[in-house]
Parts: sequence; C-alpha cells; structure tokens
Amino acid sequence: MSTNAIDQHNATPANEAEAHASIHDETIGHGNTPAAWTCVLIMMGGGLISSIGFVVASVLWFCIGLGVMVLGLIVGFVMKKAGYGVGGSKLSDNGH
Repeated sequence: MSTNAIDQHNATPANEAEAHASIHDETIGHGNTPAAWTCVLIMMGGGLISSIGFVVASVLWFCIGLGVMVLGLIVGFVMKKAGYGVGGSKLSDNGH
C-alpha cells in the first residue's frame, strides 16, 4: 500500500505539478529570516577567525573565533525571541 503525501491528503491532483505543490503546502521555515541570516553570518565570521587562528597556530585567535560563534547563536536566539524569526511578530507583514 502506498503512503505518499497525496494519499494522506485524500485529494486527486489534476497534474504532476499540482501533486508536487500539495506536498509542500505547509510552511516549515527554512531559516529565511533576519534572525537566521544574522546568526549564520556572525557564526561564519567566527569560523573564519577560528580557522585563521588554527592555521597560524594561535590558541588565542582560535578561542576568540569560537567565542564569536557562540555569540552568533545567542544573537540569533535573542532576535528570534524579539520577533525576527520564523512566524515572528515583526515579520508578519512582509511575507517572510
């Protein structure tokens, strides 16, 4: 017995494109928010700092990079709680 998304919706799509669209009806949030982008960009900067510290064998710069990555997580979490994450109150009018 087949248990794909079309069977679960109890709908018979007219064509394959409609069937594909029905599978993706729910918005799960792929991180396309200011909170996610800020978190990732800060963490990428921390990764760069940490990588350079590793290459030049500087424990100080390596640890600073790790700290920046942790800071990125904190900033992303705070921005999400402030309404800039998926389903946030600050983004309800602009289509995110």
